[in-house]
Amino acid sequence: MIQHNTIRQVLPGFEPELYKEMFQYGQVTNQAAGTTFINIGDPIKSVILVLEGIVKLYQQDNEGNKFFMYSIHGGQACAISLVSDYHEELSSVMALAYTDTMTLTIPLELMDKWLMQYKSWHYFILRSYRDRYDDLLQTVNEIAFRNMDERLEFYIRRYVKQFGNQVKLTHQEISNDLNSSREVISRLLKKMEKNGWIIIHRSYFDWVK
Repeated sequence: MIQHNTIRQVLPGFEPELYKEMFQYGQVTNQAAGTTFINIGDPIKSVILVLEGIVKLYQQDNEGNKFFMYSIHGGQACAISLVSDYHEELSSVMALAYTDTMTLTIPLELMDKWLMQYKSWHYFILRSYRDRYDDLLQTVNEIAFRNMDERLEFYIRRYVKQFGNQVKLTHQEISNDLNSSREVISRLLKKMEKNGWIIIHRSYFDWVK
């Protein structure tokens, strides 16, 4: 099956027996770009693995303002969902499908068994925690030690590395992810254009620096 091949390719290195259990108990679902499939306060009963696409995770304050934490890509797990699942807690984050996304969910009751039975799963969980910890450190570093000009440049460079030089993001989307205002982002983008770093078009801009 295509899904089986996809799982083996995106999540390599697991024991054959573990793959069999993934195929038997895992559920593959698709989310369209822009879909919020986990809200803060939702009960999470499955580990979430991303097979295709990009999922963005946000915190949200009492007024509904979103704060971008990090994104997870194909072959990665949501470490916060791992923690929530293990302790049977409610979700502390909102998960948004940034692109069309395919995910694999694994029931909570298998976690203890897999951790004890499969070394590859144990190491995968440890790597997931470490990767997400590094992502959060990077986010904190941007907020604490960089001004908004630097944060915006870093944000665009990261987008370009993933998707190419044509940046199809609205000013509002960028301001949401950087916890800024649309006016500030628009002003900084115009400054970048004046400096010859970008070329702004009607619904996108090109990174040319």
